Amino acid sequence: MIIGMVRHGNTDWNALGKIQGQTDIPLNELGIKQANALAERLGHDEKLWDAVISSDLQRARQTASVIAEKLDIPLLEGDSRLRERNFGEVEGLILQERIDRWGENWREVAQGLESDEEVRARGLAFIAEWQQRKPEGRLLVVSHGGFLAQMFDTLCADMEKQHLGNLSYSILQLKDEQWQPLLYNCTRHLEQEQEASSSKF
Repeated sequence: MIIGMVRHGNTDWNALGKIQGQTDIPLNELGIKQANALAERLGHDEKLWDAVISSDLQRARQTASVIAEKLDIPLLEGDSRLRERNFGEVEGLILQERIDRWGENWREVAQGLESDEEVRARGLAFIAEWQQRKPEGRLLVVSHGGFLAQMFDTLCADMEKQHLGNLSYSILQLKDEQWQPLLYNCTRHLEQEQEASSSKF
């Protein structure tokens, strides 16, 4: 089985540094351009993906929809197990607001934050289900930075941790019961888009 993992495109809350969590924020203009940049890249690559699935939050659904349309592959129903971590009462706040209200250890003090274990459990349940349903499948998953970071930590514990930017693209392959990274946190499609935009002026 091969799974692609994509972080959704940029939103206004991303731009402002606000924690989104499970608050349902749409893509902004930049986010739509980023989604199109990855879709364009994948359209030129050798056909790899059978279908696209995303979390049921609209920033991920919009990103997945752009990719599915470009690649002419099925866009599957959104899955709530692929949602970002629930950040409880800190959603919508920038870092300084969190620190002002709860201090530097706001993660331990603020109410309603979903634990690492809870995020990993639902992510692993999703993957286990797809392993059973499509053991030879090639599924592209569009989700969220915090969720994907937990999946990489769980599935590929020895892999170097990196910040996952908007529209980062990774590929994992299950081989001999171990997940192996074929590509990790790649954003060259965004760099190419930026270069193309710069060359117009």
